[in-house]
Amino acid sequence: MPKVVSNLWFAEEAREAVEFYVSVIPDSRIGRTTILPAETPSGPPGSVELIEFTLADQAFLVENQAEIDRIWEAFLANGGTPEACVWLKDRWGLSWQIVPRVLSEMVADSDRERAKRVTEVMLGMVKIDVAALEDAFNG
Repeated sequence: MPKVVSNLWFAEEAREAVEFYVSVIPDSRIGRTTILPAETPSGPPGSVELIEFTLADQAFLVENQAEIDRIWEAFLANGGTPEACVWLKDRWGLSWQIVPRVLSEMVADSDRERAKRVTEVMLGMVKIDVAALEDAFNG
């Protein structure tokens, strides 16, 4: 699997958009779906749905803190600006959320209290701190 994941953010109708993309683009599929159990800038607990999907056999995830740090710092050095909830905007105005595979796994954990703790900690970050996410997950 590639090491960088692209994410699309929809203010509404995310499920409909993803289902359309997957139906039109060959070798595409929907993976795990997770409902965020915490209050977010986009709405109350349960109102934000994360949908993992692959388009044309392409999915991307960052594997570790070192990769996050390298990518994050390169974007900032090239004119990017950090934003809330682990987003940054590159110099061309495109928004990026550079997150590790482990975050996706933690947020989807069957123990919804653990998932909520991780989500709340992540929402307070500017750049992802994997150790802090793991601390929150483990209680």
